[in-house]
Amino acid sequence: MKYNTLIIEKKEYDLIKRIISMGKYQKDDTYKTSISKLKEELTKAQIVKKDKLPNDVIRFNSYVTIKTPFLEKTYQLVTPEHSDLKNNKISFLAPMGLALFGYAKDDEITWHFPSGESTIKIIDVTQTS
Repeated sequence: MKYNTLIIEKKEYDLIKRIISMGKYQKDDTYKTSISKLKEELTKAQIVKKDKLPNDVIRFNSYVTIKTPFLEKTYQLVTPEHSDLKNNKISFLAPMGLALFGYAKDDEITWHFPSGESTIKIIDVTQTS
C-alpha cells in the first residue's frame, strides 16, 4: 500500500459512513462482506482536508484504470445514484468500488468478489476537475 493506509477526504468520509450504515439492510453476502471490510479499513484510515488529499488517491468521481487476472479497464467511481455500468461508472458500494475507495495508483488489493477472491492492480488514477 503506497501510503500505508487508506486516505479519505473528510467530507467524503462522512458521506461514506452515512451510506454504509444502510449496508446492514443488504441481503447479498458479497456486499455485506465488502461493506464490513471497508468499515474495518475506515477505522485505520487517514482522514484529511481536501487540499491535503494526494492526487493519485481514489475518491468520488475518480477515473481508475485497473488490471485483474481477467481484464484491464478504466472506471469512474461514483455515488450509487450515478452508477451506470454501460458507461463504466461504478458505485463505490459495488464490490469493486468498495475495494478501490481510498487506495492509490500502484496499490494492489486482494478482495472478495461474487466470483471469488481476486487481486486488483491500480494502474492509474485521474481526478475530474
